[in-house]
Amino acid sequence: MTAAFVDFLQGIVMTAYTVSLIMVSVYGLHRYGLLYLYYRHRRKSPKLKGRFADLPRVTLQLPMFNERFVARRIIEQACRMDYPHDRLQIQVLDDSIDQTQQIAQEVVAEAKAQGIDIEYIHRGNRAGFKAGALDNGLSSATGEFIAIFDADFIPRRDFLRETIDYFTDERICTVQTRWEHINRDDNLLTRTQAIFLDGHFAIEHVARNRSQRFMSFNGTAGIWRRKAIEAAGGWQHDTLTEDLDLSYRAQLKGWKFIFLPELTAPAELPADMSAFKAQQFRWTKGGTQTAMKLLPKVMLSKVSPKVKLEAFFHLTAFTMHFYMLVLVVLMLPALLWRMAAMAEPQWWRVGFDLGIFSLATLSALLFYSASQFELFGDWRTALKFMPLIMAIGVGLCVSNTKAIFEALAGKQSDFIRTPKSGGGGKLRGLAGAMFEPRRRPDLLPYVEFGFGVYMGGCMLFSIFQAHSALLTPFLMIFTFGFSYVSVSSVLAGSRARAARTAEAAA
Repeated sequence: MTAAFVDFLQGIVMTAYTVSLIMVSVYGLHRYGLLYLYYRHRRKSPKLKGRFADLPRVTLQLPMFNERFVARRIIEQACRMDYPHDRLQIQVLDDSIDQTQQIAQEVVAEAKAQGIDIEYIHRGNRAGFKAGALDNGLSSATGEFIAIFDADFIPRRDFLRETIDYFTDERICTVQTRWEHINRDDNLLTRTQAIFLDGHFAIEHVARNRSQRFMSFNGTAGIWRRKAIEAAGGWQHDTLTEDLDLSYRAQLKGWKFIFLPELTAPAELPADMSAFKAQQFRWTKGGTQTAMKLLPKVMLSKVSPKVKLEAFFHLTAFTMHFYMLVLVVLMLPALLWRMAAMAEPQWWRVGFDLGIFSLATLSALLFYSASQFELFGDWRTALKFMPLIMAIGVGLCVSNTKAIFEALAGKQSDFIRTPKSGGGGKLRGLAGAMFEPRRRPDLLPYVEFGFGVYMGGCMLFSIFQAHSALLTPFLMIFTFGFSYVSVSSVLAGSRARAARTAEAAA
């Protein structure tokens, strides 16, 4: 290679590396913006405009697919809802192809015998997946308001009574409640996920909702005004995040959201890495699809600049996975060329790299510490788990970048549900995965392991180079992240295959 070509290649690599560093810092700065909005507006709690003299009719929808371990619990819990039975309709929207059908039908029959208005709806196909099931249920729904709970949730008996009166304000289309986690303390993965989600609900949702910016319905543990669903165009299934899609379409029509962080809905977190990655893949791909579909409409709408700016960061947050992957891929050449540049001492480059990494890390640390302090008065937990939070975030960047490019390429994929155990138990959760469609062997864990080895090499290189030694702690976290995600994925897949074999032999 000629010297000119090497210089050109170096320029391309270092430009891509620097741009990715800058973008990581930009999204890190956005976390500071959310914290600012949270602390500025957190005391603006939603106020009831009035109370219904006569409680309106509500339809409670329970979408499920192969949820044999939790189907009975969610249906029975829904039947215990503290709301007049003559004004509550329950729909079990079951697309299952396993024993869930028999379990759900049995529980529905028991409830009907007690005089409860409940219907079991089973489709012969999964057209539109969850969005299709919800839309299909609307055709026979009798409620003016539509409450939705996924099968692994345990709704409070007073959920409807605590939320319904907010709809006396005719502008309100949705009331969303906060998720809580019944298996938070099962293992390191569930503890880390809980902190991730606590940040989303305790800080992000409050900051956006109370500062009059757009927020999202989370697909469950909320209630919709039926008229708003219809006015926004109904449930659409051209994305894998039908909840985010409908949320933005409704708010673009002028409808308002209410978020109630004090009202919680316990649910189950994915207990193994394969289930967690599948969930994150679906959310990332669906988020990308929604951004492609709706971000241009948001930017061309008449909403305020502050709403547009926050919508941009909200709908493009998934791009952080791509920027992190670029940084990882270009790490070694960047280190090598930085080392060569040290012949003419340019320590500002090292300071730039370290400053960017620190900015992103510190913003995450403050963000998640704030969520734990606001919810539990305990910021130390987030501090202890911060290295693992960073590691898992980095370790997922290969899988989630694949999700982004699949969405950009228009590749369609199934809605892969997250297995539920009904009590957080690992073995039962794995058994719940038996009825997922068999897929081709997943090679991603081996790619992730390769990145772990690569990052390990970069880490060893940095240890012995003064100009990059300050980056060593970050490279250690990156190495652990890829290794942990890849090995955990392989082990989870092996256990699931063993469980399938045992089930077939039984």
